[in-house]
Amino acid sequence: MKKNQNIIIIGGAGYIGSVVSDFFLKKNYTVISIDNLIYNQKKPGKKKNFKFINSNFSKLSKIDKFINYNSVVILLAGLVGDPITKKYPKISKKINETSMIKFINLCFEKKVSHLIFVSTCSNYGISNTKKMVNENSKLNPLSLYANSKIRIEKYLKKKNKKNKVKTTILRFATAFGLSKRMRFDLTINQFVREIYLKNNLEVYDTGTWRPYCHVNDFAGAIYKTIMKKDINLFDIFNVGSNKNNFTKENIIKKINKFIKIKNNVTFVGETKDHRNYKVNFSKMKKNLNFAPKYDVNYGIREIVNALKNKKFLELNQSKDLYGNYKIKNNLK
Repeated sequence: MKKNQNIIIIGGAGYIGSVVSDFFLKKNYTVISIDNLIYNQKKPGKKKNFKFINSNFSKLSKIDKFINYNSVVILLAGLVGDPITKKYPKISKKINETSMIKFINLCFEKKVSHLIFVSTCSNYGISNTKKMVNENSKLNPLSLYANSKIRIEKYLKKKNKKNKVKTTILRFATAFGLSKRMRFDLTINQFVREIYLKNNLEVYDTGTWRPYCHVNDFAGAIYKTIMKKDINLFDIFNVGSNKNNFTKENIIKKINKFIKIKNNVTFVGETKDHRNYKVNFSKMKKNLNFAPKYDVNYGIREIVNALKNKKFLELNQSKDLYGNYKIKNNLK
């Protein structure tokens, strides 16, 4: 990757996108962030080597001129997560599948330098947790969100066989940690917030396993992916750490080390969300020499410190702040 290449982040004002944008700006790359601020989040401020385009990524005529053979394109955009896609199923399919395919076609037409599609470990759905799943394991999606991600993965693989564009699929673990566009509807972030504020917290499916990864490490993984000179023309990597596979009960116990839990946490039985999987992340460490730096304890500590410093306290006033709860009215 050359310094004169543009980093184009689709969904660059989102929870992960904001962190990724800042990561590359600190390394003195030119970053073009394309985001329609679907969750009514704040517009990013002006920065050196940074351009923000407030647009839906399906409006190709508006963004076509920014994409060329010298572009590294990071596809983070979409309705992200099981709850929001379930809430808006028609819009979800339009954004996460129809619009995504249109944009991918543009990238292939332009023969971009490297196309990175961010997928999810939710694709594994449910598995035998005595054995970790890897990139070759059978996919068992249990949600509209995961089904859409898998359809795009398959489309990219098929597309790449006919039109050779360097394409990498990154299956992200469940995110945690601080971001300028903060989300508190993610497991670790939510649990810390509710327990710190002494709100009642009901924890469902306490024994189910999930992998977790700090948002800063996602940025580092993307960077390693781009910098790998001899990366395969098409490949898939799980992004996270074997050490960060935990049950929800494990997470509560870790939080208890930082915030003494009294009687505001209730463990509830099973729900309709039966996702349960441990993920193996050895391939990325072996092939790309990448291993996450930030563990769950780090993420819990930084969120607790932020709350102690009076950040995010308006959460008590509105449950719709800081999360993928609802989208703009004009998109419905």
